[in-house]
Amino acid sequence: MSTIQPVILTADPDTLLAFYTRLFGAEEIFRIPEKGPTFYRGLRIGDTDLGLVTKDRSEEEPGAGPRVLLSIAVNDVDETFDRVTALGGSTQGGPTDMPWGQRVAHIKDPAGNAINLTQPVPGR
Repeated sequence: MSTIQPVILTADPDTLLAFYTRLFGAEEIFRIPEKGPTFYRGLRIGDTDLGLVTKDRSEEEPGAGPRVLLSIAVNDVDETFDRVTALGGSTQGGPTDMPWGQRVAHIKDPAGNAINLTQPVPGR
């Protein structure tokens, strides 16, 4: 169990489940309740847990900013970035090598949550 677990609030958990499963290989490890409409889904991506909590859009504050920023390490930023829009996400610019030794790309999931795709820059 992690000390800190990111949780995304969403009105469309099925869409986010599909996105995180297909882009990052997320595995649903549990749900509450087990049957019927789901309030909480626990996902595992690599060695990290991510939660999806169903929240009615009417409960969102008008003009509310992003609900979470995830930084997800991947094996190949460019290859992952190239698959984002086909899976319902959006991209911002392209992958860039940063001075601190990471290749980073900024994307958003289908609900508009910001994600940084990261990988070490080879040879640094």
